[in-house]
Amino acid sequence: MAAEPPEQLGFVTLDQFLHKLPARLTVLHDAGNGADRLRWVEPSELEDPTPYLLDGEFLLTAGLPFLDEGGREERVDAYVRRLVSARVGALGFGLEPYFDAVPDTVLQACRRHNLTLVAVPRTVPFAAVGLEFSRLLESDSAKTFRHLADTNKQLMRAVLSARPEHELLAALVQRVPVWAVLLGSDGRVRARGASGATQGIPASADPALLKPLLARLLAGSGPRVEMDSFDAAGSSLVFGYPLRSTRDATLGALVLGTDTPLTPAQNSVVATVVGLLELLVRQRTSGALAPSQLATALLLHPDRIAAGPTRHINGLKDLLAQSVSSTRSGELRVVQGIRPDAAPGTSRTGEGPVRELLDWRRLFDTKLVEVTDYGFAAITRLKVDDALLADVERLGWRLVIGSGTELTGLATAYQDVTSLRGRARSDRRSIRADEVSWSVTGLLGQEAGAMLAARLLGPLLALETVRGDGLLGILRAWLGENGSWDATAKATGLHRNSVRRQIGMIADLLGMDLDRAQARAELWIALQYTRRPGPLGGPGEGPATGPVQPSQPR
Repeated sequence: MAAEPPEQLGFVTLDQFLHKLPARLTVLHDAGNGADRLRWVEPSELEDPTPYLLDGEFLLTAGLPFLDEGGREERVDAYVRRLVSARVGALGFGLEPYFDAVPDTVLQACRRHNLTLVAVPRTVPFAAVGLEFSRLLESDSAKTFRHLADTNKQLMRAVLSARPEHELLAALVQRVPVWAVLLGSDGRVRARGASGATQGIPASADPALLKPLLARLLAGSGPRVEMDSFDAAGSSLVFGYPLRSTRDATLGALVLGTDTPLTPAQNSVVATVVGLLELLVRQRTSGALAPSQLATALLLHPDRIAAGPTRHINGLKDLLAQSVSSTRSGELRVVQGIRPDAAPGTSRTGEGPVRELLDWRRLFDTKLVEVTDYGFAAITRLKVDDALLADVERLGWRLVIGSGTELTGLATAYQDVTSLRGRARSDRRSIRADEVSWSVTGLLGQEAGAMLAARLLGPLLALETVRGDGLLGILRAWLGENGSWDATAKATGLHRNSVRRQIGMIADLLGMDLDRAQARAELWIALQYTRRPGPLGGPGEGPATGPVQPSQPR
């Protein structure tokens, strides 16, 4: 027996079947149709079985039609000629009980009309031949299902890619032996591809030659297939599929070309690709109407968000709700994302802004996402629970999650979230606006506050511990008492002249005019972030120590 033939997905070929049969079967004449589809195995002893046969069958006979007068050359020739006309795939001749060898008239007729002839010895019952075909057919079906599952996964990955239409066609021609051209409603080519079996895209795929086919597709309605044929390699069969909107307007077309009919499995792949391309073209042209209507309304009438007519406001709320998969009264949140370790403007995946945008839309279940130079911003109905936050942080991102609001509060919510973004970047952690203390120290964050303290208080922090801590304590007490000498003296137990002298010393060390309100405010904020102790204490500080003692009596 010859080497095992390659698998032909979607059906059993004659070569595959013969390879599975026992080696005792002998092919007396090979008609060269081993790659053709074998539909079934059918035993028959009728003189003319063709009315009961389907094309592509393997006919089995024990030779009864060829006994007596039926064995004459003209009768045998007519029998074989009828089988060929009925497109029988092969004739299996059983060697018992009527004949111990295939009659020469049968062999010559099969050679003359080019019908594959196989001798079946008595040791191989016809029932065993039929059973083997059934097993092979069942095995092929399982392979087909596995192949279709793998193909569908590949198609889904293509849809989520940065260039979904091009990737879908690439996946299609990899799985189905066709060339493919995707055309817009204007007749222009949007994408194209070809499998190795078609030897590239032929000249017949030129848009000018496809114009009549495209015209029929654009003029028709409903799901349909338009067919054509060209006298060129890979174009004996050309199929056109319309890509339709939800209102049955033709938005484009997919045209495929091949020289051989497609199998049911291959047609299933084509149908899936057509459906996915329809979804993509709908999304690009007529789909996702709510976000585009919302954007248009806000661009043309921004003044109506807060003070517009009730009907207009409710209409905007409805469009906003559709865009975030919510209800008109549903609570919304503004979310901003940053990557502390990435340079501004870099993509999360390196696959481009389209893929990144789709990922954020999926994660936050919203169409309202903007890719920005710092990362992204989104409007979502989700509360962004700890599980979702953990998923995002595992990707190296940190979020600023706004408080719940509605349409008229989105601008303020965005400003609040933006004000916290710097803190999230410096502290390298996500922030929820609901948990933030809305003060200068609350907004500044630990890392930024520590940098401010080091810059403004550096000369004091550089002093030896006892002296430096004492001066920090005096400064903290004086600022806390609004620059009152008497109140500071009382709080520290020092004479007011000592307080004046030491504050003057601090001003000289820091090089600042402490009579200026801005200087005092900045110093007070910086003191909240020092790790050095002082009389009034501060966030994260240890026990307070007393101020520097004067060298003269009080």
